[in-house]
Amino acid sequence: MRIYHNPRCSKSRQAKQLCEAAGVELEVVEYLNTPLDEVMLRELLGQLGLQAHAVVRTKEEIYDQLGLSPDSPEETVLAAIIKYPILLERPIVVKGNRAVIGRPPEKVSELL
Repeated sequence: MRIYHNPRCSKSRQAKQLCEAAGVELEVVEYLNTPLDEVMLRELLGQLGLQAHAVVRTKEEIYDQLGLSPDSPEETVLAAIIKYPILLERPIVVKGNRAVIGRPPEKVSELL
């Protein structure tokens, strides 16, 4: 399994702990240090079954600064997440071809 993780986020830490407690071998990707490129982001969205805006943290200051909204074109939102990875919702846990956003962290149990 893989987790897109921000160690400063309590929900992300909780999701990581749930996976570790289940004995899962976990690849940890600190996406703020290793941002996703467009190919990786599109693959992740496919695994989630979501459009880009659904994985955006709308309360981040940069969201408003960029003038993003639910009506923003998909390409605009993708470009924003790639340039400003803080916009990506966290944590996201991937197992095989499925992924979930770990909010609340217990959602991760769907993949365990």
